[in-house]
Amino acid sequence: MNINYVKAGIIILFLTCQPGYSNAERQGEIGAGELPVEQIRTFAEVFAKVKKDYVEGVDDTVLLESAIKGMLEGLDPHSSYLDEEAYLELQEGTSGKFGGLGIEVGMEDGFIKVISPIDDTPAEKAGIKSGDLIIRLDETPVKGLSLSGAVSRMRGEPGTDITLTIVREGEEKPLKLTITRDIIKVKSVKIQTLEPGFGYLRISHFQIHTAEDARTNLQKLKEDNNELDGLILDLRNNPGGILSAAVGVSDLFLDKGLIVYTEGRIEDSKLKFNAKPADMLDDAPIVVLVNAGSASASEIVAGALQDHKRAVIMGQKTFGKGSVQTILPISNNSALKLTTARYYTPSGRSIQASGIVPDIIIDRVRIESLEEETNIITEKNLTRHLDNNANEDADEDKDATEKDLETKSIVANDYAIHQALNVLKGLEILTGARN
Repeated sequence: MNINYVKAGIIILFLTCQPGYSNAERQGEIGAGELPVEQIRTFAEVFAKVKKDYVEGVDDTVLLESAIKGMLEGLDPHSSYLDEEAYLELQEGTSGKFGGLGIEVGMEDGFIKVISPIDDTPAEKAGIKSGDLIIRLDETPVKGLSLSGAVSRMRGEPGTDITLTIVREGEEKPLKLTITRDIIKVKSVKIQTLEPGFGYLRISHFQIHTAEDARTNLQKLKEDNNELDGLILDLRNNPGGILSAAVGVSDLFLDKGLIVYTEGRIEDSKLKFNAKPADMLDDAPIVVLVNAGSASASEIVAGALQDHKRAVIMGQKTFGKGSVQTILPISNNSALKLTTARYYTPSGRSIQASGIVPDIIIDRVRIESLEEETNIITEKNLTRHLDNNANEDADEDKDATEKDLETKSIVANDYAIHQALNVLKGLEILTGARN
């Protein structure tokens, strides 16, 4: 599978780690060996022929920048050259606000592949799904376009439309979806009480303030429930983000031990991140939901909690991105996004190209409640039945019913959450019995 990630009004998937580099290392003077003179001569010859013989005149700056891009694209799918515009968009994306459609994309067999749509974005609202292949942008076929060229066509002013023609597994013919571009503001953390004592924490992307926001929201869940008996952590379709955010979120549920470590060629890329006291949930059971759209930073969190046996991982096997990209600013307000290390879970697992395998596999299915039977007779239907002596407050019952409706909706319409809640209840019962 050949997948390249870019950022162009669309969310970029990466783990940011910025170790220090000396000037010598930046200039390639350490460990670079002798310059390949013959290849440099060949490059100069090609440059001269293009300048002289190409059908149209090309500016030297354009040729050299294209050569730099080609050098980076020849490495791995995640290394790339970021011009001034792309670098600015990347910085905006990590802060949680940027323009675009709200999808994580890559390139596969000449087509754009959707890794995952992001919550509450135009793409998600239009019905884009993980695994969709985009074959046409408006009336322009994607085949034959470079990834950056295809993405540039998806850029545009907020409020303008673009029609994507997609191929989706299970559909007999391509689908056409029209999406209105917008300024994307990603709220990466959401919470909800599913039942008294059982909370739901959704993280859609790992940004600069995600760990802090998750801590604040967890504290609110605890206060609303007078402590939590269990938590569902939903990382499905979370394409990743910043390494420090993944470490911070993992640390919320661990009080000691290794979270993740990285290994690379240079000394500064060899890093270890350990948990600090204390576990915010005091060992209450956790179920982590993942799927094929869970990547990078999401896999760090799932891997750490799985290795420490702190959580049950449920869902489908994750994407399998186990490399770290360092953002290296260079001249002209541009930067390199360079793969500098691989990361490993606490037990030493590399999930690169293999992903995190859940403890419990959940197939993608849809559930629905059966209509309630009306001909069942219970005690309250019997003539002269005894009343319940318990004091009931009608207003409180009404408020509780309204809150229950919202909770029942998310549980009833999402099979994975439904199953995770059942597992949490079982774990809580066992934990309570042992205590």
